[in-house]
Amino acid sequence: MPQLNVYSTVVGEEKMSVRKRLSKFSNHAEEEDEHQRDCAEESQEAPSNGRVDLKQLISKKIQLTAEAEELKPFFMKEVGSHFDDFVTNLIERSTSLDNGGCALTSFSVFEGDNNHRAKDLRAPPEHGKIFVIRRSVLDELLEVDHIRTIYHMFIALLILFILSTLAVDYIDEGRLVLEFNLMSYAFGKLSVAMWTWFTMFLCTLIVPYFLFQRWARGYHRTSHPLVYSFIHCFLFVVFQIGVLGLGPLYVVLAYTLPPASRFIVILEQIRFIMKAHSFVRENVPRVLNSAEKKSSTVPVPTVNQYLYFLFAPTLIYRDNYPRTPTVRWGYVTMQFAQVFGCLFYVYYIFERLCTPLFRNIKQEPFSARVLILCIFNSILPGVLILLLIFFAFLHCWLNAFAEMLRFGDRMFYKDWWNSTSYSNYYRTWNVVVHDWLYYYAYKDFLWFFTKRLRAAAMLAVFAVSAVVHEYALAVCLNFFYPVLFVLFMFFGMAFNFLVNDSRKRPIWNVLMWTSLFAGNGVLLCFYSQEWYARQHCPLKNPTFLDYIRPRSWTCRYVF
Repeated sequence: MPQLNVYSTVVGEEKMSVRKRLSKFSNHAEEEDEHQRDCAEESQEAPSNGRVDLKQLISKKIQLTAEAEELKPFFMKEVGSHFDDFVTNLIERSTSLDNGGCALTSFSVFEGDNNHRAKDLRAPPEHGKIFVIRRSVLDELLEVDHIRTIYHMFIALLILFILSTLAVDYIDEGRLVLEFNLMSYAFGKLSVAMWTWFTMFLCTLIVPYFLFQRWARGYHRTSHPLVYSFIHCFLFVVFQIGVLGLGPLYVVLAYTLPPASRFIVILEQIRFIMKAHSFVRENVPRVLNSAEKKSSTVPVPTVNQYLYFLFAPTLIYRDNYPRTPTVRWGYVTMQFAQVFGCLFYVYYIFERLCTPLFRNIKQEPFSARVLILCIFNSILPGVLILLLIFFAFLHCWLNAFAEMLRFGDRMFYKDWWNSTSYSNYYRTWNVVVHDWLYYYAYKDFLWFFTKRLRAAAMLAVFAVSAVVHEYALAVCLNFFYPVLFVLFMFFGMAFNFLVNDSRKRPIWNVLMWTSLFAGNGVLLCFYSQEWYARQHCPLKNPTFLDYIRPRSWTCRYVF
């Protein structure tokens, strides 16, 4: 409660500060109105001085406009800095009080004159993430005309990409036909990917739930709880590695699925593994507490609760989530339409910006000159693809499923574009995955070892994330080229410690974006070069070393 009083006091002081400025502005405006009325009366009595009064009136209006413009950025800065944090803090505070009076671990609104942003609030580790009803950031921002104009600019650019493709095809080949050969190739054998997904879904729905239910109901009665728990834990690990791990991987390699179909299978494989782990991780402590208290009831979730979790846009299991009252089917349709729009957008970026760049590389060996030119030419398409992937998946796709399921908490990301540090960027870019890593990797590492090994825990989280990202790319592209792993594990981790939360000046946001642009250019350049090198320089009988040895370093492109 003292913290809440401090919070209220700070809010009150900020409101008084703005209110004083507005009051001063209002009083000045009233004085101007009185002066205008006096001028009007004087002008009626002395029409010969009308020109002088008019000049004075214009001068006063200019002065008033200047003061309004001076007040406007101050007001917008205060609103932008405090309003969202105040509302979020208030909601999370009230939610924590509703959950049995559980107080949050920290509550700090201001740390200095230049720090106007509240720290992210988290519940204690034993209580985990708190879900509340809230909208996605872009849904709120797109209601502002200035932000929506940027959205319209991206639509206009897509139209220009389509017209450019039509014009080039007409000039070069004399036809006006939109062909999608690249897209049809990327999503080839989609039926195989779909039945693989359905098999993974059924296995994830049945096996983890059955193993947990059997363990939970027998744990109270067994005379050897450790052995009984070890057997079920071993079976669960076998399922995670053998069925969900090796099974989809075998299908992808045996059926030689194209890249996009592989991405569907591999990303869903990773999602189901994380979902199953979260379900078991959240419910095992409840069973242990029930056994310790010798309760007669066993806290086993229902099948419907687990089924809802498998489709819910979160990786943190709860028996119940905050729900919205209705489903807006028009909103769902719009989100899926935007997903397909982004898909075609990425296709045209590859078609107009990427394919000509890498297909027309001169017949010269790999060198620093070729690499530098490739990286800088890849920055623009790389950044566009990054933004489109973010918008299509983290905003449109997740919001569509959240709306259909009436899932209330839509904070799938935060304002990562305003980050002045990489530590904040990693926390806000993908909140869904970050929450899983925070609670089940970082927090569990500290719980299992010691809270003093925070740097080691952070290193472990970076390693897990880097390995999983590289695994997905290696399988989907059918070659191992650990560029992402190096950038993520070494440069990303170094930036996380060097460019930390203490960096608040705008220049750090510029540096963050610059490095982000360059990093995406490096990724697109290296992986695209390697892809085309393996297409143009195939090996008849490749060995395992040929899959992990870069082909672009030795291949000379032959057309």
